[in-house]
Amino acid sequence: MSSFITTLYPSIELIDSDIFEEVNPDKSVYFSKPFLKAFELSNPQIEFKYITISNAKKNTIALALVQVINLSVEGTLKNIKVAPFVRKFLSLFFCNEHIKIMFCGNIFLSGEHGINSSGGISKNEIMTQIGTALDAVAANTKLLHAIFIKDFKGESLKNTRQFLNFGYSEIKVEPNMIIQLQPEWKSFEDYKNVLKSKYRVKANKADSTSSTLDTRLFTEHDFETYKDELQALYQNTIANANFNAQVLNLNTYIHLRATFKDNFIVKAYFLEDKLVGFLTALVNKNTLDAHFIGLDYELNKSHAIYPRILNDYVRLGIEKQVSSINLGRTASEIKTTIGANPSELSCYIKHKNPFLNSLIKPFFKRIKVKEFRQHSPFK
Repeated sequence: MSSFITTLYPSIELIDSDIFEEVNPDKSVYFSKPFLKAFELSNPQIEFKYITISNAKKNTIALALVQVINLSVEGTLKNIKVAPFVRKFLSLFFCNEHIKIMFCGNIFLSGEHGINSSGGISKNEIMTQIGTALDAVAANTKLLHAIFIKDFKGESLKNTRQFLNFGYSEIKVEPNMIIQLQPEWKSFEDYKNVLKSKYRVKANKADSTSSTLDTRLFTEHDFETYKDELQALYQNTIANANFNAQVLNLNTYIHLRATFKDNFIVKAYFLEDKLVGFLTALVNKNTLDAHFIGLDYELNKSHAIYPRILNDYVRLGIEKQVSSINLGRTASEIKTTIGANPSELSCYIKHKNPFLNSLIKPFFKRIKVKEFRQHSPFK
């Protein structure tokens, strides 16, 4: 008989705040109750669940986030490299149009933001307990096609490969793109001074081409005023993205700004009083994490909106005196031109039906992440 107790919560409101303190010794923003509550309150189209693992003394030792969504197969396969016959086979097994997937992790974030633990117990044991719990939740989730556990860096794989014992396949996904900031960089000029000439010219051109844009740091009041424009620009960007699991309701940002104040940043870009772009970022301990962006693609080339956004992420990181900036996934090559390097990520996936899962496993092994050119912009 297991000495662990698994509890499933259908709402974050049912979880005592002390539990979040127990399972979050590093004080990560992403496992705080206010942060998670903002997403649950603002995105009713998603079924949110939370799994806790407790020991025999009833101390909570682990928390896993679960989100159940309907997803288009086309969108899911958009950013992975597979042969046409493999793509057709996967679409056939996943009902061609839409699939219902249970994610363990935060579908709106890229990185290890789905499972956290208090320490004092082996990570292998925690992953085993979570694997067992996910199977139990999946068994009671109707019309479910697949289970997807996301995202793990290389150093975590020695523990997360416990999921292979539950029938999952390990797949690579697009990496996070990380810029390491140097402590001697006190300004954007300091950063540009260590760039090779070619890339310093690019950075300067992005600023000069976008110089007609007016910028503003948004408050909660601004969110209310420009909510429709923000949502439209965001969804415009999502339509151009390689992959997106779900569209975020930007009401989430109103809650995040109210809770995290100046550590949650939304910078807006205006052209002749028209909102044409925005960036969002959150300070998490010593890292600045880029979240969603939005831009008017028809004006992007003429006004360098996206290159300016990337420059401004560097500015914000230096201003906030963090040690690194996580620019997230997608557009990997252009991010390398400002100094980002890939941090590889792996996920785990399986079909709910064991028989179909055994048939589809060989095809998961053929999935490859799209390649990109790595630039080396520093001297």
